[in-house]
Amino acid sequence: MTRLILRWAVNAVAIWAAITLMQGRGIEVEAAGWTPIIVLALIFGLLNALVRPVLELLTCPLILLTLGLGTLLINTLLFWLTGLIGDQFNAGFSVDGFWPAFWGALIVSLVSFALTLLLRDELKRDHPRRRES
Repeated sequence: MTRLILRWAVNAVAIWAAITLMQGRGIEVEAAGWTPIIVLALIFGLLNALVRPVLELLTCPLILLTLGLGTLLINTLLFWLTGLIGDQFNAGFSVDGFWPAFWGALIVSLVSFALTLLLRDELKRDHPRRRES
């Protein structure tokens, strides 16, 4: 359970960083505070858990052909979808086009990567240990 909450917090901080850096450049947030960011982190986490594996399976040749850079397109699509779904749930979050979604997804990826490196011991600690027979 701790691992899930930490992942959610990492996503929330990463989305906050993207919103802060891209505010006025195609990513807009109407509501203030952490509540919409927490909702967006939940939506983004669910999309990453449910939609991302299907997209990676379907675009596997593209990912191999581009040596992994195709995952940036998947991240862009998921960030844009987060904006659409967040707009439907009145989170006050909108992404206006491909390039703001691309830069927002890139920021989210970099911040998530950095925070995961910092919290790697905390994230591994919650795993059940294998029993030796």
